[in-house]
Amino acid sequence: MTGRTPLLAAALLVLACRGSGDAPASDDRDAGHGFEPPVLTNPEVPVRYPPDLYRDRTEGTVVLRLFVDAEGTLIADSTRIAEGSGTPALDSAALAAVSLMRFAPARQEGVAVGTAFLQPVHFRHPDAGGTPEGL
Repeated sequence: MTGRTPLLAAALLVLACRGSGDAPASDDRDAGHGFEPPVLTNPEVPVRYPPDLYRDRTEGTVVLRLFVDAEGTLIADSTRIAEGSGTPALDSAALAAVSLMRFAPARQEGVAVGTAFLQPVHFRHPDAGGTPEGL
């Protein structure tokens, strides 16, 4: 296994707001009334699978609570783990990637708005039978 394998596996991590199926849940808005959640704009997934956990085929999902303002700026002080994976190192890897995440702001009736939302981060190893979620 090369040093690039965990990086390649990181591409298998799926941030739900990136796909069309699993939009992040908004804490205080109704998606049925002209609300569009924030959209991750990073060209590559910013989360890195911890190499030792990748080697051990450890999988899990971390749900982060994030806040993105009307300009699309992620407010780091608002970041929390809403639901841990059960593996502290996966939780830490998800949190460490927050500063690298870039978002387009949420929109309410076409107007950019700030919002809190839940952002799942899925760690799936391709050889452990895991399948990416959220696409």
